[in-house]
This record gives sequence, structure tokens and C-alpha cells, in this order.
Amino acid sequence: MNDNLKTDDITPATKLRSKTLNLSESEKKVATWMLDHLDQSLYLSMSEIAQICEVSDTTVLRMCRNAGFKGFTHLKMSLAQELANPTQLIHESIETDDQPMAIIKKVFAANVQALYDTIALLNEDVLAQVISILENAGHILVAGVGGSAIIAQNIYQRLYRLGIQCDAPGDVQLQIMHSSLLKPDDAVIVVSYSGTTKDMGLVLMEAKKNGAKTILITGNAQSTIADHADVILVSVSHEIRSEPIAARLAQLALVDSIFILYSFLHLEKTLNIENKIANSVASKSY
Repeated sequence: MNDNLKTDDITPATKLRSKTLNLSESEKKVATWMLDHLDQSLYLSMSEIAQICEVSDTTVLRMCRNAGFKGFTHLKMSLAQELANPTQLIHESIETDDQPMAIIKKVFAANVQALYDTIALLNEDVLAQVISILENAGHILVAGVGGSAIIAQNIYQRLYRLGIQCDAPGDVQLQIMHSSLLKPDDAVIVVSYSGTTKDMGLVLMEAKKNGAKTILITGNAQSTIADHADVILVSVSHEIRSEPIAARLAQLALVDSIFILYSFLHLEKTLNIENKIANSVASKSY
């Protein structure tokens, strides 16, 4: 990576969040709890957090070290300093005295890091499952709300250009209704970065009831709605803000990669469709 885009200054919470996927299940449980209760974590001892998470003190300490901190005290002090900086509500790595170009570089660095971390989690088995579902589904429902709706609409357009029968209603009630009418040879793709959107959980559950295949694109593979997904595609970003921009970029790149792969596996069909689209557009040119 370009030296100007290094992410040496990512925040402690960001650092901890990015390491959770590489932790053991018991360590991940501690890290997730601390991330969800940052303020509370600062005032509890290692033993108290261990009791809450139902693990040993050693597990808490091991989690801290495996996440890149010297120990429990180092992690707590780092988190305390982070929470004292209000600029992190805007962006995790930006300081109040940063110059304009420094801010721009940090934003770009976060986006680049999200792409690297997302591709590191991909494996061929998961890709093969996704491709198989796209190839065999009679109809695909694409669902997402809020910021995830942007990704859902992108998926819908890509599916349509590949000649795959699909639908992506914008209204969440319609998404749930549509999911309840899916058939066993259909599929649903749900986008939920947080993995905690209740309505998206309902979409997955209704699809599963009908025997349809379910794909979840999320930044939280440990979420409750992930239990209802046949295939999980994880996007990683180093963000704790309510608007995770780098996460969307990573998800768009993930989606783009999958559809380009599908296109090459079905090259003749894809080229025929692209030619038809090009000809239809050309015929309307004046």
C-alpha cells in the first residue's frame, strides 16, 4: 500500500473491531461486549468483564493481546483517550488539529483498508455457493433499508443486466410480503451492515420458511439474523459511526467482484445481453 495511505493511526475501537474476526469464540464474545458497552468497559475490572461474558480472566487478557494491545489496562486507557475525542463522531482517525490533506488521506486510507480486509475474508467455497444460487434461482428478491438500500439497488441492477429474474421493492413491508411468497427454487439477498435490522431478519426468516436460499451481506457475521442465512458475505470496515461509508465501498466492491466473476463464467450469455442493451440504447439516440 502507498506509504501516504497507511492506517497507523486507526483508533483503538476500530482496531479492536477489525481484529474480532481473528479471535477465538470466547475472545470474540469479550471484544464484542466491550465494543457494545464502551463507556461501561472503562469502569469495570478485568474480572468483572470476565464474569459478565462468562469467561475466565485469562480469556479477557488473551483477547487484549491478540487484538494488538499490551494488556487489559492498555486497552482501557486507549479506549478512554478515544472517547474523549469528539471528532471521532465524524471520522474515527481524524484529530482536531489535522490539516485538510491529512484528513483526506485518512479518509482514503480507511476506505483502502476496508477493501483489503474484506477480500481477506473471502474464500472460494463461499463464492461458489453464491454463484450456484445465482445460477439456479428462479427468482431473486433483493432487500435492504437505509444505507443498505443503496447496495440492494446496485445488486438489483447488476442481476437484471445478467438476465436474472429479480425484484427489489423499496418499501420494507413489500420486501417482507414478497419474501413470504418465495418458492423453494427462489432466493433472497439481504443487505444489512449492522446485522441487527429486525425487518431484514423477518425477510430472511420468511424466505427460509418457504425453502428459498438466503444470502446475507453484512459487517456482522455474528449477528442474530445471520442465523437465518445459508451464505454470509462479510464486509469489513474500521468505522464506529452511524454512517459507515467505507463499509458501503467494501460492499460495492464485493458485489462488483461477484458479478464480474459470474459474467466470465457465463460469458456468451452476458455478451448477448450487453449487446441487446447497447443496441436498444443506440436505437433511441438522435
